[in-house]
Amino acid sequence: MCGIAGIIHPGKGAQPLLDEMLNQIKHRGPDDDGAFIDVNVALGMRRLSIIDVAGGKQPIATADGSLIILYNGEVYNFKELRNELLSKGHTFKTDSDTEVVLHMYEEEGPEMVKKLRGMFTFFIYDLKKGIVCAARDPFGIKPLYYSTKGDSIYGIGSEIKSLLELPNYKKEINDEAIYNYLSFQYNPLLETFFKGIYRLPPAHYLLIDVKTGETEVKQYWDLMFDQNETMSEEQGTKELEAILKDSIQHHLISDVPLGAFLSGGVDSALIVGAIRAVHPNGELKTFTIGSKEVNEFAEAREQSDALKTTHTEIVLDPDEYFAMLTRIAWHFDEPVADPSAIALYFLAREARKHVKVVLSGEGSDELFGGYGIYREPYSFARFEKRVPKAIRSLILLLTFLPGNFRGMNFLRRYKKNLTDRYIGNAYIFSNEEAAKIWKGQSYSRMSLKPVYEKAKDWSESTQMQYTDVHTWLWGDILAKADKMTMANSLELRVPFLDMKVANFARTIPDRLKYMDGTVQNAKYLLRKAAKAFVPPTTQKRKKLGFPIPLAEWLRARSDWQAKLTNDSFLAERFDMEQIQKLIDDHQSGKQNNARKLFIFIMLAAWHDAYFTDALAQK
Repeated sequence: MCGIAGIIHPGKGAQPLLDEMLNQIKHRGPDDDGAFIDVNVALGMRRLSIIDVAGGKQPIATADGSLIILYNGEVYNFKELRNELLSKGHTFKTDSDTEVVLHMYEEEGPEMVKKLRGMFTFFIYDLKKGIVCAARDPFGIKPLYYSTKGDSIYGIGSEIKSLLELPNYKKEINDEAIYNYLSFQYNPLLETFFKGIYRLPPAHYLLIDVKTGETEVKQYWDLMFDQNETMSEEQGTKELEAILKDSIQHHLISDVPLGAFLSGGVDSALIVGAIRAVHPNGELKTFTIGSKEVNEFAEAREQSDALKTTHTEIVLDPDEYFAMLTRIAWHFDEPVADPSAIALYFLAREARKHVKVVLSGEGSDELFGGYGIYREPYSFARFEKRVPKAIRSLILLLTFLPGNFRGMNFLRRYKKNLTDRYIGNAYIFSNEEAAKIWKGQSYSRMSLKPVYEKAKDWSESTQMQYTDVHTWLWGDILAKADKMTMANSLELRVPFLDMKVANFARTIPDRLKYMDGTVQNAKYLLRKAAKAFVPPTTQKRKKLGFPIPLAEWLRARSDWQAKLTNDSFLAERFDMEQIQKLIDDHQSGKQNNARKLFIFIMLAAWHDAYFTDALAQK
């Protein structure tokens, strides 16, 4: 696991500039560094040594020196691919997955990424063709950004902060990203919060001609659902059990100590249970986090005892939680207003004291149908079945009344098309609310119609899954998982996002995801498969994750209020009277505005981290 950075046409002084770019991401790889520099490129990496600790130093070149790789990630099927390459006459100098990826490229070119089972970003420099190939894994577990001038790419890296060091880049805030952030709680655009800096989407690679600057970006994979309506519960359960065990077996490949995050829910318990199924003996360290006010400590302890792990509980300190927001915002690169993401930073910090790699349950809900909102179409169908059309029409007139009462949100959402009512799991400010509080240049919220167009032939629940995989999963869930763990030099692995698991999950019919519509039976088939791995009480437990009592914490302290109301950056872009009303209504208990206020708290922290002297990161 590493951090990578590069410059196209670096010019004079390439080495010290590249050194500074890599210094900005030293947390991603404190163990080693490496670089390759010629007249066309300056490519470098910081290494967190996980596989072939002694021999996997980068960059690695082919025998004739015509191909050079700098690589970030883990390819879990590298041993199988290595044997395939050996049979074709390739020779290896190391036992690392990095060299396998290089020889796969030598054998098959950039399309070889379709065969890689893992998480990765990499640069491969083809000296003969004068091309740099950069690629990102199918789900976007590992990040990759690039900076542009006109149509040419001149900088590329694992984190934005490296690209900010480029001398010909001038920091400029992208207000369109801020506007979208109001609704999504993260930036869903390809252009980042910094104008001229973009993210490479998941399942894409780009080819850069280092002589002409011409660039080609290509998508190499997409998660296309294809439900197998003949799948039986028994058949599906048995097959899923085997696939999960296989994924866990591959994700345990490591030459350093590893452990797992363990909340009180089924996803993390399943992973720990599957580890025990594959390796029943030996110490296994698990970690959970919570606050004094709300936690899943008892549930996690129950699972730890049953699965015989060495368990650590971390209790969040609200004072430290708020004190660290600016530094955490720096690690994020862009604001992410997800309260649990901050908890993940502290969880990773403690885990890193004990292990170098952790397994975690990200991706399960998106692939197997775990979010309650996915069952909404079935609730609408029951409403239509039980309430005659004439009466429904009368009931829907209530939605024109001011205020809210029980069931009002259900009725208002029922009236809307799916494309209008669903933009993902995080929906903080509505279009109308965002437009009202925003006082900068007028923008429109990013349209998800292209995503829905690809999914139009599927059920509404499946359309929501597809939408989340292409927005929420990599924009929020995986971004926070990567940034918060790598901030602490900890590698996080996500076995649910293994390609074999995903290719099975896409075939599960809705009737085996949302059995009878109850909370306990969301991702029904996964819960059935979990019986082979987890304690019985875990199988029906509701999803909580790492809950944060943000509303209570905000009401209990006042330091954040003055910060928001006196922040000139916020005042330039937002109606401060409305922000003050959000504060007043929250503090009085009239409304729970915690999530809306956290949008501005993290935005201000990000601005402090990157545009003031609040942090001394040099």
